[in-house]
Amino acid sequence: QLQASGGGLVQAGASLRLSCAASGRSFSGRSFSSATLAWFRQVQGQEREFVAVLRSRGGSTIYADAVKGRFTISRDNAKNTVFLQMDNLKPEDTARYYCAADFSIILSSVRRPDQYGYWGQGTQVTVSS
Repeated sequence: QLQASGGGLVQAGASLRLSCAASGRSFSGRSFSSATLAWFRQVQGQEREFVAVLRSRGGSTIYADAVKGRFTISRDNAKNTVFLQMDNLKPEDTARYYCAADFSIILSSVRRPDQYGYWGQGTQVTVSS
């Protein structure tokens, strides 16, 4: 299982750090360090939106334009955990945030939620103005 945490209610301009921890049996024996890890977000009634991805090969990152320069994705392979540091939060960042993982996703597909095989349950982030 992927277990996300760290959401909450904050004012605009504040920071939050989301975490998503993988249990030992999350990936059918495959190593967490080999997974491409991503964060998506979803507002009720809308489609799930790409936020950021951290690739296993080379550790490169890609961010959605809406969060570039404010959010940072990182991982701690020793703790089987992926993080999303969110700074200078805005009301439009309000959503439920989901972590995702996959082992065979190609670069051109990393923004597509349907390409990820493993998902966390989500954590709510609410930013007030």
